Amino acid sequence: MTGKNFALIGVAGYIAPRHIKAIADTGNNLIAAYDCFDSVGRLDSSFPDCDFFTDYEEFDRFCCGRMASDNPLHWLSICTPNHTHDVFIRYGLHLGTDVICEKPLVLEPESIDSLMELERQSGHKAYTILQLRLHESIVALKKKIDEGPADKIYDVDLTYITSRGKWYYASWKGDINKSGGIATNIGVHFYDMLQWIFGRVTKNIVHVMSFDRVAGYLELEKARVRYFLSINADCLPENAVEGEKRTYRTIRIDGNEFEFSEGFTELHTLSYRKILAGEGFGISEARDCIQTVSDIRHATPVGLQGDYHPLAKLPLCAHPLGCSLR
Repeated sequence: MTGKNFALIGVAGYIAPRHIKAIADTGNNLIAAYDCFDSVGRLDSSFPDCDFFTDYEEFDRFCCGRMASDNPLHWLSICTPNHTHDVFIRYGLHLGTDVICEKPLVLEPESIDSLMELERQSGHKAYTILQLRLHESIVALKKKIDEGPADKIYDVDLTYITSRGKWYYASWKGDINKSGGIATNIGVHFYDMLQWIFGRVTKNIVHVMSFDRVAGYLELEKARVRYFLSINADCLPENAVEGEKRTYRTIRIDGNEFEFSEGFTELHTLSYRKILAGEGFGISEARDCIQTVSDIRHATPVGLQGDYHPLAKLPLCAHPLGCSLR
């Protein structure tokens, strides 16, 4: 058997198929998978011989046994709910594997330093998926900004609306303590992309924050950013449908729309190729975006004052499950 050996935690989840495909596309082997749910027929497409566990202790016993064999595990991939990432990264490093964790790496920036110390102690590395840094159009935009006037400050409007049904609010994603809220769950990679291109955040103001949206203003070293993120279809502009999903994603820079709607399908595979080649984004790379979304989550919204995104004026609505923001 050639290639590296992977185990995957969270194989029944939404994002897991992209990781399964990336493992297969890079010529590696998925040896073991764990999830408390057993709807994992997706394994048949690439790894029908993968050992699957719904009992965590049995999964751990299997992994420990493989680590003591002459054909050990080399990597652990994590596709679990956001609030569990920290503990599973620690599990992989203690086990003796390198780790690939879906974004967000962790929910709070305080976790990053302790994970880096554990890396040092274990001799292994953890990497996160920041796939927008690999998107061709975004790479080209960064090059353009880097080569532009050093003292120019850009005006940026970010709008991202990706519709979700009632199930979202009943799941872990609807619990701010587990998902980190809208900014973290659907926006962390956008905040990372903006800071990667325009520099670190120097001012962070939240105008509106609810169970289904967040709007605010960021000052970066080279940009003033107004943003609006939502999972509510009622916020969609007319005819704003992307593919079969009710999704609207746009960035305007100095009044000009930046187009990057295509080219997302292979970014996880490209991320894996980079990581396996030693060129991945490590724990420290995630610090700025994790700090930003944490600051947003803990902020007190100021309301509609100052320079706010136009969609921030949309009327708020009642929680579909009769809950308040958790």
